[in-house]
Amino acid sequence: MYVGRVLGSASATVKHPSMEGWKLLLVMALQADGRTVEGDPILVVDALGAGRGDRVMITSDGIGAREMVGDMQSPVRWSVLGICDP
Repeated sequence: MYVGRVLGSASATVKHPSMEGWKLLLVMALQADGRTVEGDPILVVDALGAGRGDRVMITSDGIGAREMVGDMQSPVRWSVLGICDP
């Protein structure tokens, strides 16, 4: 599990059928200090309604993400667990 900052949303003209109708976000993981970014942006499936600039908790639990989208063959790995208070 990571805390990250939402950079914005993503869209695709062609994507796996299991991802149809799901909001996709680009999230930068943050280090323990809560300010320093770590690594490359992560594509995350969002069912909670996070928006640009929000701090979110994300997980790489692929099984949970695939259960959420309802397709165990989905390539989805990352999902939003929660939106952090400001």
